[in-house]
Amino acid sequence: MFQVNGKPFLMLAGEVHNSNSSSLEAMEPVWAKAEELDLNSVLLPVTWELIEPEEGRFDFELVDGLITQARKRNLKLAFLWFGTWKNAQCMYAPEWVKTDLDRFWRAEVAKGQHKKTLESFHGMQYTTLSAFCGETCKADSRAFAALMRHLKVFDGQARTVVYVQVENESGLQGAAREHSDLADELFAAEVPQDLADHMKAHSSTMREDVRAAVENGAVSGSWAEVFGPLAEEIFQCYYVARYIDAVAAAGKAEYDIPLAVNAWLEQGEPGNYPSGGPVGKLLELWQFAAPHIDVICPDIYVRDYCRVCEEYHRNGNPLLIPETGIHSHAGPRLVYTVGHHHAWGFSPFGFEEMGEPIDAAIGILFGMDTGDPLLSTPQSVQEYAWYNRTLRDLTPMLVQCYGTRRLQAVISEQAERTMVFDGYSIAASMDHPMVRRKDGVCLALQASDNEFYLIANGCALAFASADPGKPHVDILALEDGSFVNGEWKMLHRLNGDEAQIMNYGKPTLLRVKLFAYR
Repeated sequence: MFQVNGKPFLMLAGEVHNSNSSSLEAMEPVWAKAEELDLNSVLLPVTWELIEPEEGRFDFELVDGLITQARKRNLKLAFLWFGTWKNAQCMYAPEWVKTDLDRFWRAEVAKGQHKKTLESFHGMQYTTLSAFCGETCKADSRAFAALMRHLKVFDGQARTVVYVQVENESGLQGAAREHSDLADELFAAEVPQDLADHMKAHSSTMREDVRAAVENGAVSGSWAEVFGPLAEEIFQCYYVARYIDAVAAAGKAEYDIPLAVNAWLEQGEPGNYPSGGPVGKLLELWQFAAPHIDVICPDIYVRDYCRVCEEYHRNGNPLLIPETGIHSHAGPRLVYTVGHHHAWGFSPFGFEEMGEPIDAAIGILFGMDTGDPLLSTPQSVQEYAWYNRTLRDLTPMLVQCYGTRRLQAVISEQAERTMVFDGYSIAASMDHPMVRRKDGVCLALQASDNEFYLIANGCALAFASADPGKPHVDILALEDGSFVNGEWKMLHRLNGDEAQIMNYGKPTLLRVKLFAYR
């Protein structure tokens, strides 16, 4: 469980649009939206270009202002460090870095070619700093260390900033690896033996294609000899991860709070998505090459949400979702991510626009044109605020159940919709004839042997015994309601038809007591 000042903390968060944190004035309406959605945390960028406009001259006035604004509203923050990489480009690097091409060289996507037009992204011009440039890494590390040093002084006691993300969607587009003379030389050289040994030793947890490449490769030798068909991506990944770990280590030496990285997910071949970034299939490599990173996070804008969560929630990596869509699945995915994965937190991107029509062009860019109309339907602000408020009220009980089977959840996006506990099972039918909405979710928390709290929406519920010796089940009590000052307050005592046909078409918090007998 995520800890803040020694206490469990569930981040019910939202990430702002990138430019809104560039001034305090722009943030004013954002804070108001955060309060409307009942968020307890906000994720926002802190950019290299604004804190170090001239080399060696740091300006933290904006950083301090953002922290102060959040404190006034009793909100926590996560800062997103946009340094060398933001969406695999160098847009947020300072002018003095961008213009000194000799000292801070750019990545070569092909020999001698630093710039590329990405047709798959509608003719976007792409350029980025090189993961192999030691001077850039040193400059980025110094700036990040200065930020972390300042945060410790300004916020170390209050702990408004609860974690920091190092870079954003790092990697290389346009090719699977860089093609400078130095990169070519390193690619032809021997793989660091500790990396080769680690990958061999951990192949059993890897995705099938990665496991095959690792297990069929040589014990030592060049990257192509050791990693075969995945050699170029693994090579780029290792050097990007080592670069980011150097930045993270410099920051952690100044202020030891959790650090994260986030991933632009796999889409086609490496280079179409940023090659070298922390994609789920290379989680084992990132855990080895970037030990100063505490959590590796997916940015999820794809339909296959549950599969991506499983891919990242393994090998001891906690699940934290820093970016996802603001469409109709957002609320159910929040509840599922907390209930099924016992996550650190969940954060829709661009939450300022939640409830507004989703722009079709942005939807296509973020992979929302998948045939699911709910991915282009906006999430209701009122519903999302209800989910946040209810999870916040349940947090004292939720955190006691983290890491146990007493807390489970199912969602309409997965096939398995039955939760089995000690003594009882709960089935959430989401294709029932009486269930009209298709964004169903159910979270169940076992408070005692026969008592459960449930968040239900878009589903019909049925209870059964999980004890063969007591096959029959009665409902002793069924109530809907809420928590007020930590105490359960019943709204309705449900019985008769309402206890026989438990069909929920809007978010509902239930308390149920069951009785199993022969």
